Amino acid sequence: MPIDENLRGQIETYLSHLDGLISRGCQLRDALTTDPSSASPIAATRAWQEDCGVTINQLSGGSKAHWLARSFSEAFLMRSKDGRAVEGAEPAEIVTRLIDVLEQAVATLSGMGDGTSAAGSSSASLSASQSAAQEAPPQRFDFVHNPELRPIVEQAYLDCRRALEQENYDLALRTSCGILEAIVTDALADKGLGALAAASPPPGNIADWSFNTRLAVAEKAGLIRNGCARLPAVARTYRDHSDAESGKAAVSEREARQAGQVLNVVMRDLDPGR
Repeated sequence: MPIDENLRGQIETYLSHLDGLISRGCQLRDALTTDPSSASPIAATRAWQEDCGVTINQLSGGSKAHWLARSFSEAFLMRSKDGRAVEGAEPAEIVTRLIDVLEQAVATLSGMGDGTSAAGSSSASLSASQSAAQEAPPQRFDFVHNPELRPIVEQAYLDCRRALEQENYDLALRTSCGILEAIVTDALADKGLGALAAASPPPGNIADWSFNTRLAVAEKAGLIRNGCARLPAVARTYRDHSDAESGKAAVSEREARQAGQVLNVVMRDLDPGR
């Protein structure tokens, strides 16, 4: 179903605002790293944090229980060795965490902009929009060249979102990475080994390449940009984690969401018209 133009405009407004906040955050993080005791960046950081808080409150519909609001609050805490939350994280680290929260919001809104639903005005919550997106028929993978693969990754995408809701972060991460590998492999196969020669691929068939090699070759070939640089280390070795080993993998919510963010970025790279 085509997205309402009013909602699309609201999404674009939020995305533009979030991009501005992320840009300011990166500048503040650099300033704090260079001189953490300087009064000027500290004051500017406080103002930026307040602006972030207002935006996150709007996107979460004013609900402190919403995952986005929780992520925002947790960004100000550090963990003790026994896992308890204690105050005292360094300012630059807090800025880094808040940037990650903003990027989560960008990834979620971007995923909604394909015709499902969106967090629009300040009275509309992101959680309500997510529910609408989950209930809508999947229409995200028309760019996949192999028609037999499309329904598989579409279902896997819904399963991934459900795993996140159920706080099964290991499954969510592995599902995101599985989808990522599948769609990148599809793009590489459509391009063909001959056309990939300029990207210096390793010998052998694409199916024989490692996950990281496929991502690297796809980036060198210009099929995707450098979004995969944000993949957490545990995601790059996702093939090594089975259900039986999920406890050992100890995947965090942040890592699972980062993997999902990267997936959404790569989906946009492979389908620029989304």
